[in-house]
Amino acid sequence: MLNITVLTPEKEIFRGPITSVKVPGTSGQFQVLRNHAAIVSSLQEGVVTIVTSKGEYQYFDLESGTIRIDSEPGKVLTFNISKGFIEVLNNEVSLLIQGLKK
Repeated sequence: MLNITVLTPEKEIFRGPITSVKVPGTSGQFQVLRNHAAIVSSLQEGVVTIVTSKGEYQYFDLESGTIRIDSEPGKVLTFNISKGFIEVLNNEVSLLIQGLKK
């Protein structure tokens, strides 16, 4: 299983199990799946796409401004960022982002 935590300087945006995450790396867009090699990369402006997996996850709903809890696998969440960093190690993904936009 692949787990992710997505943070901004202000709040936690997402935490839980995922199938994949696609990010706008500074050298081009890339996708992280289960058992991805360890990596640390800077991110540029672009779209982050998360596909949820089985299990409970919580996310910040940009529409309502509230934290929601769900467990629907295969849900696709997308949001725009201005920059950030991603770290992947042992199926744990940390995504630190700035400039979160709908």
